[in-house]
Amino acid sequence: MPGVGKLLKQAQKMQKAMEAVQSELANLEVEGSAAGGAVKAVVSGQGALKSIKLDPEFLKEDVSSVEASIVAAVQDAADKAKQKSEEEMNKVTGGFSIPGLL
Repeated sequence: MPGVGKLLKQAQKMQKAMEAVQSELANLEVEGSAAGGAVKAVVSGQGALKSIKLDPEFLKEDVSSVEASIVAAVQDAADKAKQKSEEEMNKVTGGFSIPGLL
């Protein structure tokens, strides 16, 4: 079965490419914002929260608005990171979905 050997080599090549993309995503930083930029969140390309920045003037708002804006900024950054991750992985897999990978 020479086809199986070729398939395994392709799978190994794809695995190495995916590992490289994962490494790049770990170092990538994506920013999300809310409240007109008064709240900014930065996450890694893998979705890990790295930092939050708040405009001091915005802290004068009511607590529930500040809390909601922090959540919105983090969600915005996470959504952007997920989109970037999917784009990069699709480059490697050619759009072929592998369940449980991401």
